[in-house]
Amino acid sequence: MTVHMNRGYLAVGLSLLVTSCSSTTSGAPQGTSPQADAPPVQQSRTVIIDGSSTVFPITEVIAESFNATRSSGLEADVSFSGTTGGFKKFCEGQTDISNASRPISNEEIAACDANEVRYIELPIAFDALTVVVNPQNTWANEITVEELKKAWESSAQSRITNWSQIRPGWPDQPLTLFGPGLDSGTYDYFSDVVVGGNTRSDFVASEDDDLLVRGVAQTPGGLGYFGLAYFEANPTDLRALPVDSGSGPVEPNAENVVNASYQPLSRPLFIYVNYTSAQRNPVVRDFVEHYLETAPQVVEEIGYIPLTEEAYNIALVNFHQGEVGTAFDGVPQPDLTLSEVLRKTKRIN
Repeated sequence: MTVHMNRGYLAVGLSLLVTSCSSTTSGAPQGTSPQADAPPVQQSRTVIIDGSSTVFPITEVIAESFNATRSSGLEADVSFSGTTGGFKKFCEGQTDISNASRPISNEEIAACDANEVRYIELPIAFDALTVVVNPQNTWANEITVEELKKAWESSAQSRITNWSQIRPGWPDQPLTLFGPGLDSGTYDYFSDVVVGGNTRSDFVASEDDDLLVRGVAQTPGGLGYFGLAYFEANPTDLRALPVDSGSGPVEPNAENVVNASYQPLSRPLFIYVNYTSAQRNPVVRDFVEHYLETAPQVVEEIGYIPLTEEAYNIALVNFHQGEVGTAFDGVPQPDLTLSEVLRKTKRIN
C-alpha cells in the first residue's frame, strides 16, 4: 500500500507527547530512563506481549524479525486476547507489553495504579476502522453513522433484522452482524463513538479478525467492522463502505485518516510498555527499540498508516526518558487529530 501523508503533521503530534506535563500514573519521576533506575534482571529472556488483535499483525512481524536477530531462540512471545483482555493481564503485571487499539481506560488506569504497574504509552500507527459487506451486496454503496447506530444499537424495540429496516429502498435481505468480541478495543471504540454505549449482543463475535473476514465473505447479508489492514488483505472477498458522518461519504484510507475527514472511525494504535520491565529486563528495552526502529516499514506493509520516521524517533526518546502515563483522558477521542489529542495536558491522579 502506498501512503501519502503530511510528514510534519504527525511529527508535531508525538513532539507534543514528549513535552506534555505530569503523567497520569504516580511513582516514577519524569525524565528517568528505564535503563537507569535498577540493575538488569538477566534471568528473563522472553518479552511477554498480549492485547489487541488489530495491533497483533504489526507486533507479530516485528517480533519475528527481532527473534531472528537473537542467538538464544525465541525472545518475544506475542498473543492476542483483545485490548481489554490484554490490559487486564498487563495491569496485573502478567505481561511486559500490551498492544492496544484504544487508549487505556479510567478503570484500567485505576487497576494499574492499584497494582503499582507504571507504563509508557507509545502510539505506533493510525487505523481506519473499516465497515465491510459481502461483494454480493449491490445495494449499499455507503452508510451513515446513524444507520450504523440503528443496526447495532441494543434496544429490543428497534432491533434490526433486515437490510430494508436500515434504509428504505434497500432489499428484504436478512442482516447478519459480525464484530470484535467484548474484550476487543475495536469493539469498545465502535460502541463508544457510533452507538454511544454497549451494542446489541446478538452478533457473530470473535477476537480473531480473520474469522470475521471469512464470516462476512461467506454471508450475502453480512455487515461487519474491523481494522483497515484486514480489509486490505482481502479486497476481493469484501467491499468497504464509505461512511457519512454528516458531510458526505468518506472512504477509509490513509489520506482521509491523516486529514481527519474519516470520522468518527479514525484512531491511533498503541503499545503500552511496563516501566519496571523496561528497567530491569534488557530484552524488553532491546525489543521496544527494535519495534520503533522497524515500525515505519512494517506498519505500511501490513496495511495500516504509519507515523513519520521522525515521530518514531521522538517516541524512542520518550521511551528512553521514561515518560510514564497517558496523554489521553481514559476515553476515545474520535473528533480530534492525534496532534490535537496529544496537546492535551496529562492528568494527575
